[in-house]
Amino acid sequence: MYRIRQRSSTGKKIAIIGSGPAGLAAADQLNKAGHWVSVYERADRPGGLLTYGIPNMKLDKNDIVRRRLDVLEAEGITFVCNTEVGKDLPAEKLLNDYDSVIVCTGSTRPRDLPIEGRNLKGINFAMAFLTANTQAVLNGQPGDDYISAAGKDVVIIGGGDTGTDCVATSVRHGCKSINQLEIMPKPPEVRAANNPWPEWPKIYRLDYGQEEAKALFGEDPRGYVTTATKFEDDGTGHVAAVHTVEVQWERDENGRFTPVHLPGSEKRIPAQQVLLAMGFLGPESPLLDALGLEKTERSNIKADHEVFTTNRPGVFAAGDCRRGQSLIVWAINEGRGAARECDRYLMGTTELP
Repeated sequence: MYRIRQRSSTGKKIAIIGSGPAGLAAADQLNKAGHWVSVYERADRPGGLLTYGIPNMKLDKNDIVRRRLDVLEAEGITFVCNTEVGKDLPAEKLLNDYDSVIVCTGSTRPRDLPIEGRNLKGINFAMAFLTANTQAVLNGQPGDDYISAAGKDVVIIGGGDTGTDCVATSVRHGCKSINQLEIMPKPPEVRAANNPWPEWPKIYRLDYGQEEAKALFGEDPRGYVTTATKFEDDGTGHVAAVHTVEVQWERDENGRFTPVHLPGSEKRIPAQQVLLAMGFLGPESPLLDALGLEKTERSNIKADHEVFTTNRPGVFAAGDCRRGQSLIVWAINEGRGAARECDRYLMGTTELP
């Protein structure tokens, strides 16, 4: 049982849209500053990426995420779930009811792969797969949106952290096989000359998902410098295979590297389940439009780092929706920074770090 912390209140009310790492960090700081904080989350549970973006085996929901949320609630922060601002709750009402708003919705618009056969059944975005899986674990049973990899040949397109989580989740489902397509070249075994210490070593390594797949199937599931060219129909409207080709990175007339298909390298990989894990393109537009927020060329919310102010007075932005897809530690840093500037906006000065 947590003890509710006693504090003096400023009487200011702040709404935070999104309960991921940026939103939670901002809420924690503003609550400590004495403001009344409400966090709006469209999912059925708070936590954002921490709850539904990262699988349970990688981040425990009860011992870590839920415990922290319980502390924040006990300290006076209000979480409003199953509420999508701009849809279930008008954005203007939020702006009218609160002294300030911080947008921390993340970068949730997935990159698609518009090739032949994209509309076949059995082709899903990675986050839909991972979210439904986590919901099944937390609820104790699969929901209507559950996507199973059990007994299937799985092809994952994308080699980042999300793709790795799809590999590990598919292994736990009991998949028949796994292939992971990565369009970039295989990293070197040792540091390259242009990657000196203390930079992060860009070298070949097995993440936990690939380690598990290798232990089960005998090899790293990743195929490098490879891209999909077509999804094959099984005759009933369901995916049966992924057609691929190897690429070579060459400079175009503008000097930019671009992948060029290598003739004769075509392959057909059986697949009854395809997961698209190719990253994200930015925050979803409807909320930003409803709030009247300016965007950058990359469709993120326009708000300078260390300031976090948008074109609308009293509205701030932090995390992936502002800087683009990045790490959790950056989201936490941004949430704390936005809280500091929000406090300064409301009070004229701030003691938040």
